[in-house]
Amino acid sequence: MTVPEKAMVLAAGLGLRMRPLTETMPKPLISVGGKALIDWGLDALKQQGVGTAVVNVHHLADMMLAHLARRSEPRIVISDERETLLDSGGGIVKALPYLGEKPFFILNADTFWIDRSEGNLDRLARAWDPLHMDILILLADPAFATGHTGRLDFTMEHEGRLKRAGAGETGFIYAGATILHPRMLAGASAAPHSLNLYFDRAIAAGRMFGLPLDGHWITVGTPDAIAPAEAVLRRLGVVS
Repeated sequence: MTVPEKAMVLAAGLGLRMRPLTETMPKPLISVGGKALIDWGLDALKQQGVGTAVVNVHHLADMMLAHLARRSEPRIVISDERETLLDSGGGIVKALPYLGEKPFFILNADTFWIDRSEGNLDRLARAWDPLHMDILILLADPAFATGHTGRLDFTMEHEGRLKRAGAGETGFIYAGATILHPRMLAGASAAPHSLNLYFDRAIAAGRMFGLPLDGHWITVGTPDAIAPAEAVLRRLGVVS
């Protein structure tokens, strides 16, 4: 098993659905269970032994920089998008000089999970097979998810290969954690575009795979989602 040494944490969004909280605070700094949203993911990377996390910033960037400066592990590298917001795909392409040529983790800054018996990033790293995969993502079972609204994202086929879920199909939620091989981004431009572009390319090539999360997944998209998230954390004994 080769564990990715670096990670990209997507934290530059405007957080419009989280208004009015995000009028004065970037969404990744909103507290859930006594911890900033982004720190749930950064702590998971620290536990996994990831040495460097590249974090992109845009909205209220100075607040993000001040918060991140207080962390020592993982080492934080800032990808500054204050001039132009690049969306998930463009943000990753811009950060490639910091991420290097080896596969790396990608984490959303506004979703996290509570591990059950094993660390899910460790499980993801152990499942990663660069000979057959370009992208491997963590998937949440709707029965063990809090805060999700809308349709499901993916269905799983033989050996974990993924397809997009159609309307009314059963399947999984994208849990906001990925291992991606940078060969997928060859020739890409650091212009605004979504990570979904690369998901669709990997699906078409039969090289997009998923791993069901072992634990409980939480997303906090609106202010009303904070209380249910904290209720789950109390029920699981994570916070008192």
